[in-house]
Amino acid sequence: QVQLVESGGGLVQPGGSLRLSCAASGNIVSILSMGWYRQAPGKQRELVARVYSGGNTNYAGSVKGRFTISRDNRENTVYLQMNNLKPEDTAVYYCNADLWVVLKRETDLWGQGTQVTVSS
Repeated sequence: QVQLVESGGGLVQPGGSLRLSCAASGNIVSILSMGWYRQAPGKQRELVARVYSGGNTNYAGSVKGRFTISRDNRENTVYLQMNNLKPEDTAVYYCNADLWVVLKRETDLWGQGTQVTVSS
């Protein structure tokens, strides 16, 4: 069984920074990609950023130039560095992984979510 455990959320003023972490553990054979999504109250969950095994990344247009996703392959951990945060970044942030366990590909793995609140 695979688990994704997130950390690093909190309350920050506009213009501030936060760094989120998500560690995957369990019987992992290989990780194809990991990503961050967010869901604000009354809105659908949306992609924030994703990083692939070859190092390629993609970002939502609203966070390009402010957020950076990175990955530590040895630790099966993905990070999201968030700079110049805005009130509209307020949401619950979720980690997602697309990976192989023994004989099976898992694509619908989610962490428990971490709250990010940007407010003065």
